[in-house]
Amino acid sequence: MKKQDKIKIKDLEVYGKHGVFKEENVLGQKFLVSAELYVDTKKAGKSDAMEDSISYAEVAHEIESFSRDHTFKLLETLAGRLAERLLLKYKGIEKVHLEIKKPWAPILLPLDTVSVEIERGWHRVYLGIGSNMGDKEKYLKDSLELLAADERIRLFKVSDFIVTEPYGGIEQDDFLNGAVAVDTLYEPEELLAVVNEIEKQLGRQRTVHWGPRTLDIDILLYEEEVIREENLRIPHIEMHKRSFVLEPLVQIAPQAKHPLLQKTVYELWNSL
Repeated sequence: MKKQDKIKIKDLEVYGKHGVFKEENVLGQKFLVSAELYVDTKKAGKSDAMEDSISYAEVAHEIESFSRDHTFKLLETLAGRLAERLLLKYKGIEKVHLEIKKPWAPILLPLDTVSVEIERGWHRVYLGIGSNMGDKEKYLKDSLELLAADERIRLFKVSDFIVTEPYGGIEQDDFLNGAVAVDTLYEPEELLAVVNEIEKQLGRQRTVHWGPRTLDIDILLYEEEVIREENLRIPHIEMHKRSFVLEPLVQIAPQAKHPLLQKTVYELWNSL
């Protein structure tokens, strides 16, 4: 894993009205915010131009205004919402590490501070998309538009659409399949709910296993995570056996690695 560059802001003093007690929400108090912004500084290091970097002054003011203008009961909520704000607003930030300290926490015991520390970032995910009903190409393009309309998802790369034979032994029309690379702030279960809702919006009905469908969106790879839950399996359970998955995927992510088989998509495609 490559070592990432960082811009650090340490113990920025902000004023906020965060806490579980009503008095805290009315009177407010001082908080200390430290942020590590994971960015790629190579371009800025060569150009010496501010537009190629992230302004720590602008980020500091954003942290201050967000903390001042919002009220949350929990530091966990403040930290999570603030991290998301920074990731959505500043395109160059790949990941953010936040620590929010609360001096003089009202627990009736002597202490220096209490704090919450979190890390949030964009995740590279590969999706498989397919359709074999109606205007197949339109369904696929509509799914891409709905993905791109979600601010927590950024389309990175899209494969060509390919015609493939149906899988599973059920007589039906040929499929049109593709693969999509996205960056997302969603965790795997959250992303599953999002893609299932997109399928539903575009008329997907789950009546016949491996049967015809207006749209199918599968989470193929989520970075190098391995998830084996009843409703979610990542990497996709049979992706390494399916040419209709690997053929478009190898176009956009030949070096992406299957974390269980420890082979790249290119190697899996060649093995077929």
